[in-house]
Amino acid sequence: MNRLLRNPAPALVLLSLFAAPAALAQDIAPPPTLDAPQDGQSAPPLEVSVTGGISAPMPIAIPGMPTPNAVGTAAGSTDQLGRQVADVVATDLRNSGLFTPLPPSQLRAVGFPEVTAPQFDYWGGTGAQALVQGFVRANGDGNLTVGCYLYDVFSRIELTRQGFVVSPADWRRAAHKCADSIYTRLTGEGPYFDSRVVYVSETGPKGKRIKRLAIMDQDGANHRFLTNGQSIVLTPRFAPNQQSIVFMSYQNDKPSIYIYELGSGRTRALVSNASLTLAPRFSPDGQWVLFSMAQSGNTDIYRIRASGGQPQRLTQSPGIDTGGSYSPDGRRIVFESDRGGTQQLYVMNADGSGQQRISFGGGRYATPAWSPRGDLIAFTKISGGFRIGVMNPSGGGERILTESWGDEAPSWSPNGRVVTFFRSSQGRSGKAETWSVDLTGVNERRIPTPLDGSDPSWGPLRD
Repeated sequence: MNRLLRNPAPALVLLSLFAAPAALAQDIAPPPTLDAPQDGQSAPPLEVSVTGGISAPMPIAIPGMPTPNAVGTAAGSTDQLGRQVADVVATDLRNSGLFTPLPPSQLRAVGFPEVTAPQFDYWGGTGAQALVQGFVRANGDGNLTVGCYLYDVFSRIELTRQGFVVSPADWRRAAHKCADSIYTRLTGEGPYFDSRVVYVSETGPKGKRIKRLAIMDQDGANHRFLTNGQSIVLTPRFAPNQQSIVFMSYQNDKPSIYIYELGSGRTRALVSNASLTLAPRFSPDGQWVLFSMAQSGNTDIYRIRASGGQPQRLTQSPGIDTGGSYSPDGRRIVFESDRGGTQQLYVMNADGSGQQRISFGGGRYATPAWSPRGDLIAFTKISGGFRIGVMNPSGGGERILTESWGDEAPSWSPNGRVVTFFRSSQGRSGKAETWSVDLTGVNERRIPTPLDGSDPSWGPLRD
């Protein structure tokens, strides 16, 4: 593991270049004073609507990021890394559905002195409304500094600048952080690119699937397997501190709840001596784990301390209660239950009181997940197929976001604007893929995985 990731200090240090240390300030000139638009024009604020779909995504120029001196590092030379950082930033923004990065044929080479003095006449002629420039520099301590600047091409002003100090192994995180700063500045929404997804990697025939825990960046990079596939695993979920993952596993042919510690790679049983436990999920403060347990022919929702202990029962109705998910303030829980004859969504207080049904749109509802913004609940709608939908916590405003045959198990991005899920193919293959869709329902994309993938869970924004 990277030395910096083991250090108690953050692996990625976010610096404001306006308050940069002297050594940094000496190398980077402040942005020049730029002329205002001519002919009496007033520049409207440069911003992107996140609610209007992707009919006209913003054209944005992201040329390769220069380096003051090409220096070799463990991740490649700094001039090569400058091009790769720009590519990752462009891909992140393109995948959001809100931006159209210019093609390479329209991207001129940028010299290091030009990073803070853009050639606005050229970029204005390309049709770009926004410009991202930056640099990659090797530091004397073996780390890298990645600078990231955003400009409004029409107004000829700098909109934001950020600096990131990383180890060479973490250069992609600097790129994601750069993309996050641009996305946040232009949309007013929270960041989400510097985050990870844990999911179930699948291979083999439909009746004998090998299922392993796997983790990757939200764009599919830095993929690695966490378990060896000797036991089936299901429904992994991140802890809020990102240090552990709770999941269900059929170790010893008995479905139980386990916690995987990312730092050590160790796995520990959380609930034992139970006939069937499933659907675990952490509370927002990481102190509790919700799960379902079958006892005497009835399945109810319980909670247990993440450190272990005696489970506390929260529901007691006949039927199957499962799929619990906390509201972001930890005060309420949404879950699914067939107590009324079909699978529907219910909410209750965190202690189990005040249970009430919220889904009334016809068909069945499953796998609810409360948005980190608190404003919406995502779910699987089962009616002639499986589709991803959202509704508000009182049950109103239901919208279906996907129209494929087999979409299920939604999980929210850290900013509550995008939902990841898995899509199953029809027929005998049993193929499953991880996908995402934004709240407009327009911008769908497949997240690449080495093998089939199901049960994705989006983790929090990384520190």
